[in-house]
Amino acid sequence: MTKVKITILKTTIDKELATEYGIDGLTACPMMKAGDVFYADYAKPQGFCDEAWKAIYQYVFALAHGAGKSLFYYGDWIKKPGVAIVSCNDGLRPVIMKLEATDEESKIACERQ
Repeated sequence: MTKVKITILKTTIDKELATEYGIDGLTACPMMKAGDVFYADYAKPQGFCDEAWKAIYQYVFALAHGAGKSLFYYGDWIKKPGVAIVSCNDGLRPVIMKLEATDEESKIACERQ
């Protein structure tokens, strides 16, 4: 298993939907910022949004286990091998992320008592 680089490409807000459904003063996601970088494999990176992780972990898992050697799925989505462009599941203010397979091997940390 290898690590996957997660880069926050942009935070957005759908102003029309936010006006209709969001609280007053709702802004783009306050947890993530464009340019933030995280590394993941089998576990959510420290400081990464729990809800965003739930939305993207299956892509991280696939890339960490070798899906990065070819185009994702059937070659009808992303044109670069080892890359996925994904978003969190916040319908009012989604965060867009780039996942990239790396060659860096993961090490599973074991706690000993």
